[in-house]
Amino acid sequence: MAPTETDRASLVTPEMREQYEKEGYFVLERVLTDEQLELLRGGAQYSIDKLDAAMDAAGVDTIGINHRGKRYFSNMIYEDRPELRSFLFSDTTAQICKATLGEDAYLFWEQYVIKAGDPDTAFAWHQDSGYVHEDHDPYVTIWIALDDVTLDNGPVHLLPYSRSGIKSYVKHITDPVTNDRVCYFGSDPGVPMTAPAGSIVVFSSVVMHRSGPNLTDRNRRVYIAQYSQEVINAKNDTAPAGSFEHFLDGGRIVAEV
Repeated sequence: MAPTETDRASLVTPEMREQYEKEGYFVLERVLTDEQLELLRGGAQYSIDKLDAAMDAAGVDTIGINHRGKRYFSNMIYEDRPELRSFLFSDTTAQICKATLGEDAYLFWEQYVIKAGDPDTAFAWHQDSGYVHEDHDPYVTIWIALDDVTLDNGPVHLLPYSRSGIKSYVKHITDPVTNDRVCYFGSDPGVPMTAPAGSIVVFSSVVMHRSGPNLTDRNRRVYIAQYSQEVINAKNDTAPAGSFEHFLDGGRIVAEV
């Protein structure tokens, strides 16, 4: 049974906080309410349609790391669908941010990651920080399963700190075929994050991770929200690299919903 908002008093346990510090991640299984899950699912198809339209307009089938009919990384959808703000700036995300970042937080990035049923939908080893630049403090990624995530449909695989030996930004190399940025070429397959719909995987932006291909005949839908302790500016610039909405100030939610 899905939880209700009244179940939120102790969403993140001390053990989870300790695991985040030692290994860079923890998992919250089946924590979204039915209403939250349906809210986030509601923007998934829109995120695909938006990128398909952009590819149509450009006359291409690839934009950056997006590949038509295969995988989509559609960001800042909440700007078009403001109803998503009720989750992005909710008590659920506030508790996660307090446990990982502290009493102050900004929304940094938001996106849908959707893999169609296709063997070419794998995503290479990287750190989320590898898609920004080296000059920022690690931020937190909230990775939300909108469908049951199995070994067959492309789960994210994490490389915990104890297995990578890395807790900071490392240089990435761009794959010329997929445009993926790659930071690990070792043999460790990582820990697969298989989880039922409504579960959240919380991990640091410097945790190395990858995802396998979706070998089923159905889309694998994930929603991602990322938060930082301060505004992250673009490299060699004073303009923000992503969003800059103030979420938590001294532990209090200050963002408008």
